[in-house]
Amino acid sequence: MRPRQEITEMFSTFVHLERDRFSKWLIDIKLHRSIQNCLEYSPLVPNSENFWALYWHKHWRKQSNHLARMHLSAYLQEPSYWSAKKTIAKFTNSQYSLADYFQMASAEIETVLKSFNPEKCSSLKAYATMALPSRLKDILRQRKEADICTNWGLLRKVSKKQFLEALDKAGLSPAIIAQYRLAWNCFKELYVQNQPGGIKALPEPERQIWEAIANLYNRERQNQLTQPTPQCTREKIEQWLTQAAIYVRAYLYPPVSSLNLAISEDDSIATLDLPDPSSDSLIAEMIAEEDAQHQQNQQSQIQAILLKTLQTFETKTKEILKLYYQQGLTQPQIVQHLQMSQPTVSRRLFKARESLLTALIQWTQETFNISVNSNQVKDMSTALEEWLRVKYGESS
Repeated sequence: MRPRQEITEMFSTFVHLERDRFSKWLIDIKLHRSIQNCLEYSPLVPNSENFWALYWHKHWRKQSNHLARMHLSAYLQEPSYWSAKKTIAKFTNSQYSLADYFQMASAEIETVLKSFNPEKCSSLKAYATMALPSRLKDILRQRKEADICTNWGLLRKVSKKQFLEALDKAGLSPAIIAQYRLAWNCFKELYVQNQPGGIKALPEPERQIWEAIANLYNRERQNQLTQPTPQCTREKIEQWLTQAAIYVRAYLYPPVSSLNLAISEDDSIATLDLPDPSSDSLIAEMIAEEDAQHQQNQQSQIQAILLKTLQTFETKTKEILKLYYQQGLTQPQIVQHLQMSQPTVSRRLFKARESLLTALIQWTQETFNISVNSNQVKDMSTALEEWLRVKYGESS
């Protein structure tokens, strides 16, 4: 349990950066009043940050409540800041600053809230701590690809889901989106399919291609569009697709604007003297679960999963693992000791590690409801090697 004042601060304060460094915490008076009222009128509710995180997440998901969204944004300031620090440390040659990364992370909070499943992961902060760095890496990859693509190359590589989401986010009506989508499909059928693959700098179609695209659109519009629409010229089709590429680029490559914007509707803020979120104690708290007991429970679950997987191995495979990790024998020495061929020893050792790593990845995905990227797999593989050496070292 935490003091009520600490709970109040968690759900009502925002990081303020100056010159690309942490400057101070800003307290949103409206949010501060809101969480204080909740605590005052709910005396029997536990003073648990996780309780209130799940409480506001439930309200946000059911009602798209703006107040709940702002409370959760405040609560996830530390994971956002930590993710920005971690990203800038990895991408030292990037054009983006800490403030840029922090803003990108903050903009992804909506995505984190949508993908968070309380039934699979009980801690929103733990989930955000894992999900936000992955989201930032995806954004950087998308921005790099979008930046080197021409409009036409971008329209070739974008998926249907991304295309439609970009138009919807731009505020287009369903009827207009249907027209853009049909024009895009005609563009892909008549132009994209006849271009070599892998070219991001796809040149603009020539006039006769635009004419053919317009003709195909005009033939298909009567069957594929639910509302009657007039015929389109090639100039109109080109204008639509150019604008669509702009929408897609903005969707994949959102601009980085000033962080010094109004935090809430009433723009009522004050300065609060709290520790820098990059301090070691707070970073450790973010990476850990809500409390040490919860973290220990998860470590026990991982231990149980790996031990259960080990029990499924054949006797010879278990013996190879014991010789390799406990006695420190090399593969050639194991070959001599067990009178087995080198490929067999190597294959069994590889498959054993692969099975354990697969079990660990599956547990992570199911527990935190996230997809695991290549960097995380590499980290897990390293941690697994350490676990095997410790596990067999204890048996020696």
